[in-house]
Amino acid sequence: MSPHYPARAPIEAYGNGGFRFAGMSHRGSLLVLPSGMYRWDVIDLASMKPNDFALVFTGARDIDFLLLGTGVAMNRPPTPIIELFAKRNLPLDFMSTGSAVRTYGVLLAEKRKVAAAFIAVQDAL
Repeated sequence: MSPHYPARAPIEAYGNGGFRFAGMSHRGSLLVLPSGMYRWDVIDLASMKPNDFALVFTGARDIDFLLLGTGVAMNRPPTPIIELFAKRNLPLDFMSTGSAVRTYGVLLAEKRKVAAAFIAVQDAL
């Protein structure tokens, strides 16, 4: 899968079912890796499967942890997802999408080795 943008970029805005970054708009959920910004076909936690993180684990040596934006509210990911990250020794931090976007921005500015998976929300809070 090719990235929409070939590097990590700050998120300029989120809501209305998508994100803005690098002067571009993206509709739907978003996966942010050191290799770029990718479409992520996850619409909610209930539909999330371990395979949705395949790209994350492909590039895991360049990632210290993954921020997971869980939607409008913070909710715990399904147990198989938490177990997958524990088994791979990759820390997973989950919070609402808005909090994850803001945290990602700070960590990116600090040049930390962060990856993020944001579930799109309709309204930015």
